[in-house]
Amino acid sequence: MTVCSRVMRARLAGIVLALAALPAGAVEFRSVAEPALLFDAPSTKADPRFIIARGTPVELVVSLDKWFKVRDSGGGLLWIERGKLAERRTVIVTAASASVLKSAEESAPVVFEAAKDVVLELLEAAPSGWAKVRHRDGQSGFVRVSQVWGL
Repeated sequence: MTVCSRVMRARLAGIVLALAALPAGAVEFRSVAEPALLFDAPSTKADPRFIIARGTPVELVVSLDKWFKVRDSGGGLLWIERGKLAERRTVIVTAASASVLKSAEESAPVVFEAAKDVVLELLEAAPSGWAKVRHRDGQSGFVRVSQVWGL
């Protein structure tokens, strides 16, 4: 067996072990702490694919040493260094426009509208189907979970 094939088998075994350690059905999200490079493999020597913006929510798919394989709101899967992620949670608007309301009910007044791809800080889970969020300008309210990604 060549050194290259042993390294590949060791990496594959690490990924399998990392997947096995995750609870079934558990979905975990984080936000990007600072602008960061995303790579096609868990190494700074791998091909960098693009820069992801600070605050962008990502889904953690695989944990491997100092790296996470993450999924973005578009479904893309790439690797990011563990230290580039924050515990703070955010969501991203996926609807053409999302109405952020004063309370978690359809009849509540609109506090503000958020356009597609706007990142909002997740403050708390609200009544079923809603999330309490805050815009970077300080305005806060409730948004339908069907209009955002990152929960």
